[in-house]
Amino acid sequence: MKWLVLLWLVAFSECIVKIPLTRVNIMRKTRSEKNMLNDFLKKHAYRLYLTSSPGSNISTHPLGNIEDMVYVGNITIGTPPQKFQVVFDTGSSDLWVPSISCTSQFCSSHALFRHLESSTYWPTQKTFSIEYGSGRMKGVVAHDTVRIGDLVSNDQQFGLSLEHSGFKGMPFDGILGLNYPNFSFTGGTPIFDNLMNQGAISEPVFAFYLSKSKLEGSVVMFGGVDKSYYQGALNWVPLIQAGDWRVHMDRISMEGQVIACSGGCEAIVDTGTSLIHGPRRLLNKILSFIGATPRGSKHYVSCSAVNTLPSIDFTINGINYTLPAQAYAIKDSTGDCYIFFKQIRASRTTETWILSDVFLRQYFSVFDRGNDRIGLAQAV
Repeated sequence: MKWLVLLWLVAFSECIVKIPLTRVNIMRKTRSEKNMLNDFLKKHAYRLYLTSSPGSNISTHPLGNIEDMVYVGNITIGTPPQKFQVVFDTGSSDLWVPSISCTSQFCSSHALFRHLESSTYWPTQKTFSIEYGSGRMKGVVAHDTVRIGDLVSNDQQFGLSLEHSGFKGMPFDGILGLNYPNFSFTGGTPIFDNLMNQGAISEPVFAFYLSKSKLEGSVVMFGGVDKSYYQGALNWVPLIQAGDWRVHMDRISMEGQVIACSGGCEAIVDTGTSLIHGPRRLLNKILSFIGATPRGSKHYVSCSAVNTLPSIDFTINGINYTLPAQAYAIKDSTGDCYIFFKQIRASRTTETWILSDVFLRQYFSVFDRGNDRIGLAQAV
């Protein structure tokens, strides 16, 4: 029934909410850190609006960047609204912000939710914990009104963190997960699902444009796609399975030579991750190919050599997505260029890569919950 409601909304309205992102060089000095498409599209035929109309509901907010790669934005929680800066993360499903009752060092320098000041707040007896690549946290579950620009999610379940480890120095207050509900650790309905169910958006899609050089201009949009942020056509890739932003990748090549994912592999499209992650053995092969040298846990090349380094081709659904050396080798405070690749932490039986903001800065991305697919196109 909810899909019938969504289709009705598509026919009668178009509501696109854009949140511009600002890249802030806060952390660089301190941290460097098979062809199923045709069959798939035959089964799903609803129209995806490509441009916003003059009457669209547009909300914009200043945002910051973690380590010059991860993009974050402002939301509000409560009545009256309390502002928080969060990571818009397709790799997780939960929204959480720090509680006024938090005792960890992380909370001493971040916005804290003051539950007694919100007339729409109500608590639960549930607790939760989440582990991310950059740290872990635990807290309690609550409900309140959450706003992303002009979008309002009433009675939204979210987490109030009480303890943290590993997030020291990060310029964000919390995380807003945009993955599927089955990845929720709080056990509630994620905010994007609530927005769909409450009819707040015209289509069950959101999209990211991450700027490559400007401090301002990056955008996350909800409810539709603005064609002005990409060139050419959107290439649609079906998910391996509904429930996670994971697609099949054909191979990874450099100078025409297959260097990883030789028999096909999985790729997670993750806006909440700074570095491209992959298996250690294959990462070492890539680092050796470009002549990177280790320095501690990181790898570097001379910045004078970047223009001569090969590009990396990620082939997805038969289409090559090229990542130039200027995108994966970035100068840091040492004067050398740090390679933005990292070993994937979790052990997996299937070869898996995480395509992070390094990749998404080059390619506009659309996350289509209605059709369980991801669209990619060359960013402008």
